[in-house]
Parts: sequence; C-alpha cells; structure tokens
Amino acid sequence: MAKAKTVFYCTECGNEVLRWQGQCPACGAWNTIVEQPAEPKSKAPKSASGRREGSGLGFSRPRPIAEVETTDELRFETGMNELDRVLGGGAVKGSLVLVGGAPGIGKSTLMLQICDSLCRFANVLYVSGEESERQIKLRAERLRVRGEGLYLLAETNLENILTAVDELKPDVLIVDSIQTLYNGDLTTSPGSVGQVKDCTLALMNVAKGQGITVFVIGHVNKEGSIAGPKVLEHMVDCVLYFEGEQQTTYRILRAAKNRFGATNEIGVFEMADTGLTEVPNPSEMLLEGRPTDTPGTCVTCAMEGVRPVLAEVQALLTPTSSDRPRRMVSGVDFNRTMLLLAVLEKRGGLLIHSCDAYVNVVGGLELEEPAVDLATVIALASSFRDKSVPGDLAAIGEVGLTGELRSVNALNQRLSEVRRLGFTKCMIPSRCGKVIAPEGLQLIKVKNIREVLSAVLL
Repeated sequence: MAKAKTVFYCTECGNEVLRWQGQCPACGAWNTIVEQPAEPKSKAPKSASGRREGSGLGFSRPRPIAEVETTDELRFETGMNELDRVLGGGAVKGSLVLVGGAPGIGKSTLMLQICDSLCRFANVLYVSGEESERQIKLRAERLRVRGEGLYLLAETNLENILTAVDELKPDVLIVDSIQTLYNGDLTTSPGSVGQVKDCTLALMNVAKGQGITVFVIGHVNKEGSIAGPKVLEHMVDCVLYFEGEQQTTYRILRAAKNRFGATNEIGVFEMADTGLTEVPNPSEMLLEGRPTDTPGTCVTCAMEGVRPVLAEVQALLTPTSSDRPRRMVSGVDFNRTMLLLAVLEKRGGLLIHSCDAYVNVVGGLELEEPAVDLATVIALASSFRDKSVPGDLAAIGEVGLTGELRSVNALNQRLSEVRRLGFTKCMIPSRCGKVIAPEGLQLIKVKNIREVLSAVLL
C-alpha cells in the first residue's frame, strides 16, 4: 500500500515547507508548522458559486477603468447603528465580512439579532455548524427575533451549503463558523489550513459572483488572532473583532480591516439577558463609577474614528525592594508607557525607578494614539506623590522625549466632548494652533512636564 503524502503548513500564514521547522521562514512565527495529508488537486476550475465545472467556463477579459461602473454599490443598514458605524455606514452588497472573537463573547448573538432587521427587506440564510436548528430557534425566541424571511440550516458540508444557496438565492448569508465547514474533496479535517482557505474562497466566489452579502464568524486563538491561516484575513473585505471580558457586560466591536470604510471606528454594546443592546454614548459608560479625590486617576479624550471617547487612565506606583520593579500595562501600549516613565523621571524629577508601576484604562478600551500621554503622566505622578487630581479636570496631549507637550488632531472636537460630559477644566499643550474653547470650559495651557506637575499637583 502506497504511503499517503503529507505536507507541512504554517498555521499562521499558510506557507508550505518541505519539512518541519521550528520557525516559519515566511512570517517568522514559532512552533506553527504542522503536518497534514496532502490535498488532492483537481484540474477542473471553480465557478462563481464555488462549484467545479468543466471546460465550458468562460474567462473574463480586461476592461478599461473608464468603463467600470461604480454606481451600483449598494449599502443597506443592518438595524444596529453601532455595527453600521464600524462597517462604514452599513453593509455593502456582495461583500464578505469576517467577525472574529473569543468563544462566548457574543458573535452569534450579534449576527442573529441583525436578522430581525434584515428580514424586513431581504431573505437571510443562517448556516450553523455548531448548533442545531432547534437550538437556534430557542435562542431567536430569547432574543425576540421574529424570523419572517429567516431560513435556518444546520450543516457543515460546503457542497450542501452551496446547493442551499443556489436553491434559496438569499440576499444575506451568515455562516457560523468558518472553522466548522469542510470540503469533501479534501482529505484534511475541518478547521485545517487547507479547509479554511478552500471554504473561504468558495464563500468569496458566492459573494462576488452572485452579489450576496456574506457574514462569516471565526474564532480566535489564545494569542487573540483569528484561528486559521493569516491569508484568511486578506481574502475577506472586512475583518471585525468583537472584544471584551466575559465577566463584564460591555463589548467593543472594532474594525481591523475595511475596504469600504475607515478602520479606526468602534461600536460599543452591552450584553443583557435579551441580547446585545447598543451604547450610543460610550463616554458615560466608561466614566461610570469614577472615583473622586483619589490619587492615580485622570480622564482623557481619545478619537475612535470620528467619535471622541472619554476614558479614565488609572496608575499605581508602589515602592519595592526588588532589583527589577514590576511593570504591568493594560489598555495602552507597553513600550509607550515605559517611555513616559523614563521622561517623567528624567524631565519631571520623580524618582520612580524603584517603584512597581501599574497602568490601566478602565472599561477594557484600547487607546493607541499619543493623545493619552498627558493623562498617563498625570496619573503616574498623582499616584507617586499621593495627591489627587481635580475631578473636573481632563488632559489631552502628546509628550515628547524632552518633556515637551505637542498638539494632537481634532482638538476642538475633543474639547466639545469634554465639556458635554460636565468637565470644567482641560489641560492642553500651549502650542495647539487655533482652539475654540466651549463655553464653561477653562483651558490650562502648559509647555512641558514640569509645568504640568506644578499646575496639577501642587
């Protein structure tokens, strides 16, 4: 009996190598090479619906760009304003959207909830490889999804799913999840590199060839990235990450890739007994329960796309006898925080090298822009000196290596949000161009770190 051929794949990028290696030569990831049976190659091409056909398949010809029509791009609302915001104003007809997140975070709940609104003007096919049709019906009743125009299919075989799509011809297709689908022509198991790539390619052909909007749910691994080859994210039009802690009720939907809109928008939801509810004002949610007259906390305003969001930065500095003080950061960049600690000690004169440092952004929000530098510095200095920051003060600004403060973009919009939430003072860089202060908001302009410490913590 002939020995079955096997190949070695990288589970991160899908690169194929001749033998097992500790590190993938393509993406550089460690311990991601796995051995799998070789996939049989078919000479027949695939049609737009994902099926293999004979030699009668036509070939497309190049077209001048002036003859390509763009007026037929159709956007439609999903029924959830927060999801529409992240998608760039709504879902696009014929697009392929990948929704990733940890198990139990609410991905299936979100997809089933939007069916209630989509079914008012479209036919929706919900394919589940993890639940039976009865389980989906019970969850739909709990979420109060009426289900008119919603069709359920509990199936994992790709061929059967494509047959159902050809017969029903839905306007929207939801697949839960991509790791459970398999193509019977391949010998590998469901969830493998080859199966995920082949099934995603077939769904992409369905979306582009038949104009069906496809939502695909994908699980994430322990590193936080979507399970499967990295090429999966390159094949789809949009990649959405559903984030949040399972012990808390708030969830954040973030776009990591979007061919039809911006990638820095976020949507905020709250998990309740009846499903996900939208949080139209995340600033109030993030500042809820904020302590007053407590050292080590400061409020800042970050831009998430075109939306200003107020967030609370907390810091804790405690003396330690260890030769290597601990540094723990959550919600802001670790390396950026280490830079601010060095600037605070060198330019601010605070001897914090012998202290354990902990920094956290309340609410699980990830703040990546440098506009939160000033609030982080104030929170660290406040904790070190054990002096509280005024409760009606917010801080916005970037900190340089020499201790100087630099301006940030959309400052007027940030100040308006700060005032709307009831703050009466805001610390900003002295060089910030033309700034219009809202009525009732006092601007405190500072040049460097020492002026910041003198103005706030005297």
